[in-house]
Amino acid sequence: MDCKSEESAQRTDSQAFQEPDGLPEAGGEDGLSESFQLLQVDVEYERPEETSPANSAVWSSKNMQRKQRHWERIVSSKKSKRKQERERRKAKRAEDPGTCPQHSKRFLKALTKEKLLEAKHSGPRLCVDLSMTQHMSKKELSRLAGQIRRLYGSNKKASRPFWICLTGFSTASPLYEECLRMNDGFSAYLLDVTEEDCFSLFPLETLVYLTPDSEHSLEDIDQSTVYVIGGLVDESIQKKVTFQKAREYSVKTARLPIQEYMIKRQNEKNYHSEILAINQVFDILSTYFETRNWPEALKKGVSPGKGYVLQNSAEG
Repeated sequence: MDCKSEESAQRTDSQAFQEPDGLPEAGGEDGLSESFQLLQVDVEYERPEETSPANSAVWSSKNMQRKQRHWERIVSSKKSKRKQERERRKAKRAEDPGTCPQHSKRFLKALTKEKLLEAKHSGPRLCVDLSMTQHMSKKELSRLAGQIRRLYGSNKKASRPFWICLTGFSTASPLYEECLRMNDGFSAYLLDVTEEDCFSLFPLETLVYLTPDSEHSLEDIDQSTVYVIGGLVDESIQKKVTFQKAREYSVKTARLPIQEYMIKRQNEKNYHSEILAINQVFDILSTYFETRNWPEALKKGVSPGKGYVLQNSAEG
């Protein structure tokens, strides 16, 4: 009896030693695998947060928020600067009531359109005769298209604009295609475009053809007169082409008063020319119509390269 009790007690102690509280049986395979699973869970739990896709999304979200805050600060700063600028201009206008207010581009565009349409009914007329361009090269057509753009641009800026009419101008011509290519918004220009010749479009007695070969100097600008400029460029100009065309239709001619107000300036090439681009002729006419001052108008339109200077400038 004592031996059996002693063996039972030893067996109980051995089981107690091999099976501690809270752990599976050491000898079972299921117990070992379960222990390894627990260790694996612990390892996975201790991995860095940035390797988790969810954490990456959180990090991206925070980065976007940071950028958004940065952009909001920039926008707020710009708004603040604009407000300060408005207040500065307001204070300046208060100090000087005579200062012209700043107008929006939309307002200025509407004002320009109104002036041009008014010129169509009551302003002087300028006709560009484009019936002589059929023998011009592409280079010459490109230059002429550029001159038309500059002429129109000057007319838009003028306080008293002319009404422009492009005559002898076919929409199927190479020049028209060149104007569309070179001049943004050309089809929307506020001017008349017609295939008719200027001599059939207007009464002949109202026409004055401006040509450097005329014997008569232009003295003034009359709003009841239609002034005609030949649409030619320097390379294609032949002597007395526009003058002879005007005589063919018995139309009055005139030249700009370059000889009356300017003198030839000596230069190395001994070059002097009264032949101007159509936009230069228009600048002279437009400036004179606003100022009624021929020297000022000629100074604006006749470039120094033409070999002429104002008489007062030469005397000085």
